[in-house]
Amino acid sequence: MRPTTWLVTAVLCCLASACRPDPEPAQDAARPTPSTTGFAYAEAGIADLQAAMARGETSSHALVQAYLARIIELDRNGPRLNAIISLNPRARADAAALDAERAAGRVRGPLHGIPVLLKDNIDATPMATTAGSLALAELRPAHDAFLVARLREAGAVVLGKANLSEWANFRSSRSLSGWSSIGGQTRNPYALDRSPCGSSSGTAVAVAANMTAVGIGTETDGSILCPAAVNGVVGLKPTVGLVSRNGIVPIAPSQDTAGPMARSVEDAAILLAAIAGRDPADPATADNSVLASFDYAQQLRGASLRGVRIGLLRDRLSISPEAATATERAVAAMRDAGAVVVDARIPTQDQWRDDEREVLLSEFKPALEQYLRQRQAPVQSLRALIDYNRAHASQVMPLFGQDLFEQADARTGLASPDYISARTRARRLAGPEGIDAALEAQQLDVLVAPTTGVAWPVDPAQGDHFPGSGYGAAAVAGYPALTVPMGHSDGLPLGLTFIGPAWSEARLLRIGHAYEQLTRARHPPGFAAGSPQSIAPGNAR
Repeated sequence: MRPTTWLVTAVLCCLASACRPDPEPAQDAARPTPSTTGFAYAEAGIADLQAAMARGETSSHALVQAYLARIIELDRNGPRLNAIISLNPRARADAAALDAERAAGRVRGPLHGIPVLLKDNIDATPMATTAGSLALAELRPAHDAFLVARLREAGAVVLGKANLSEWANFRSSRSLSGWSSIGGQTRNPYALDRSPCGSSSGTAVAVAANMTAVGIGTETDGSILCPAAVNGVVGLKPTVGLVSRNGIVPIAPSQDTAGPMARSVEDAAILLAAIAGRDPADPATADNSVLASFDYAQQLRGASLRGVRIGLLRDRLSISPEAATATERAVAAMRDAGAVVVDARIPTQDQWRDDEREVLLSEFKPALEQYLRQRQAPVQSLRALIDYNRAHASQVMPLFGQDLFEQADARTGLASPDYISARTRARRLAGPEGIDAALEAQQLDVLVAPTTGVAWPVDPAQGDHFPGSGYGAAAVAGYPALTVPMGHSDGLPLGLTFIGPAWSEARLLRIGHAYEQLTRARHPPGFAAGSPQSIAPGNAR
């Protein structure tokens, strides 16, 4: 049975009716009609859409209408990607108001009128924030997340909420990437029987399939980079503290962050500039050494690889033969463009793994319970969530359990000496003694590695068959990492990860942009049919 839900279907049906072209707005008269094989705004970047609006060829209202119709075509009909959980009922009105501002001579910036999709663990009124869980189906926070407020101030239109791995892949040690009890199984648009990875699955799929202009994901360890790579898009995990986590369902404050997902490095840079900034409600942003108004896109001009010193983490090539072959081609292209590429290694590679696990398990309960209490959620403790899942096991746990929830609930708190030691040791091993040491050993500008292997078949019986990654050190250190498409294997995308020290986003984006322009490896998905196994669908409220 194809994974879907009557809730999502009903919402999309209602919006299909609500989003029929209006006869009155002249600028919407030629609104494109999407299909699974063609779309008028396919692969259009932010600059393309802004230029079209500036020329009067389209409007924000028309863009929203077109993307909503595209979502209906691909999520409810066609390949049924299951990328979307809910749509913003105010999106059309917000877009019309921004069009009126443009007509009056006010353009807020490059995001003015641009549709943006959010992962559904980010607060955005008037929509629910579910984290993919039935337990939070009725949670409607009263305020936007800090980053969402910044997006709206920049003129972006919040299009809706994307499906995700339930609880950002932190409910079970064998969870199925892209599956949630609200949204069902998100499907990879390159091959429908392959995993979209997670946990920002829906955001990555929607961006890849041109269901939105750009999107926002979140990451604790790989939840932006992995789905971006296997769905053929750009994903940036910023330095922890560059983007506020206020208003985001947490896993662990030591590693949590939100970041942009886009079809180009330039669009990711524009999006990052909008969401970065200090927030009094998130103490981590007090250490932010980058001005909130930093123009990352401006830094891309004239980007070149000539003279850039790049360290290849060769031990990460063992992820898969396909990843190794594509990475060697990428290295050859960068050398031909004037980069100096040498073999490098992180001397402490993977020595932090046990400590990272302790940090995540120890931080999850207090961080989550604070989020739930502040929003007067239907359940306000981890124990209550565990009990809810047990009571609704047939709907919530048809495929995997909640062993991580139970382990986290047994932790003794943030004052535990074991936790404090693990947190300090993990950050040191991955950061100063890991990434920093590797960069300093050979005076490198950046480290590179394959992001992960190709997308694996969705296997509801056994869970994910994750091949490994090249980004783990950046996640644990709280340092930035950028994945850029680097090619395909049998039609499945592969990504190349660029890793730098703390607060080096501008450098990573500049180098990643130069590589992207050199190779232009991204190709849009073809929605290849597969033979997906039966996957438990999402559920109604």
